[in-house]
Amino acid sequence: MSIEIRNINKQFGDFHALRNVNLDIASGELVALLGPSGCGKTTLLRIIAGLETADTGNILFSGEDTTDVDVRERQVGFVFQHYALFRHMTVFENVAFGLRVKPRNQRPTETQIKAKVHELLGLVQLDWLADRYPTQLSGGQRQRIALARALAVEPKVLLLDEPFGALDAKVRKELRRWLRRLHDDLHVTSVFVTHDQEEALEVADRVVLMNSGRVEQIGSPQEVWDHPASPFVYGFLGDVNLFHGRAHEGEVQIGADHHGVRLASPEHNDAQDAKAFAYVRPHDLDVQRYTPGASGIVVTLTRAIVIGPIARLELNRVDATHDKDAELVEAQIPAQQFRDLDLREGETLVLTPRAARVFVEA
Repeated sequence: MSIEIRNINKQFGDFHALRNVNLDIASGELVALLGPSGCGKTTLLRIIAGLETADTGNILFSGEDTTDVDVRERQVGFVFQHYALFRHMTVFENVAFGLRVKPRNQRPTETQIKAKVHELLGLVQLDWLADRYPTQLSGGQRQRIALARALAVEPKVLLLDEPFGALDAKVRKELRRWLRRLHDDLHVTSVFVTHDQEEALEVADRVVLMNSGRVEQIGSPQEVWDHPASPFVYGFLGDVNLFHGRAHEGEVQIGADHHGVRLASPEHNDAQDAKAFAYVRPHDLDVQRYTPGASGIVVTLTRAIVIGPIARLELNRVDATHDKDAELVEAQIPAQQFRDLDLREGETLVLTPRAARVFVEA
């Protein structure tokens, strides 16, 4: 089932949760709504489900307007962050619940319910826990049971609100892989909310980045990573350093001439001494020991963290003039390079960006 979201607006008092949101989700697609807390992603998910009502706009399922259709008639499965399992029911009874409360003329027989529940428990690889209670399960197991319960009613759309947010990092990673494999098997149109960039980029077919109630960018994980549409997107996806500078006729000057670097920015050939922002990933910084006259951004090494094959360097710019946190620079180099250079805290180094994304203030 495809989903069309048209001109959705939602306001809570003076707070604008959603501002003219438009989005098309293809049938069988797995889409991530990604953004910081308060950006409107959960509100949008609840409006799709029918748990919230938009102030203006329309929701269409397979071309049919469902804006005013009751949540019970939308054929939507919803998985909550904190599972929402019934504690007094066994795993089997939790999964069977949606089937048993169907209207009498739609309700399967007990034999059919039993077969369906065991099929779903096998699908989520927890059929051996049918007689347990939720309190006897781990967090990861509870979330799988919550997903099996949502799938029991054979929804046309599956909605998940931060499904792995309450789990530890290792379990989250395992369940991300499992959810992706499950979706590839079932091909149910699915939308999940997350503030975890890695989760969205690893699991989703497409990522919808949201900020302050607006959609900032829509694209495949590779597209939004390689071609961020705005400074917000670049800054939100992964670690990044922000350098302030001036853009003039296709070049950007970062820092003073004697403690700075000039970057090519042909996409801004028309800029005339404009305020510019250069975003550089930590792994895109070349690090060398400083020598007088060296070209680049001069910094002082304040801390080095070597974990496995990577050395993470925390550096302060020598030309810092105000808030030190704003001038903190992070770089990543191979641990072997760090050992070969024999770098010490307090040493003066020079950084040269190998790649940068430049935005010019309008």
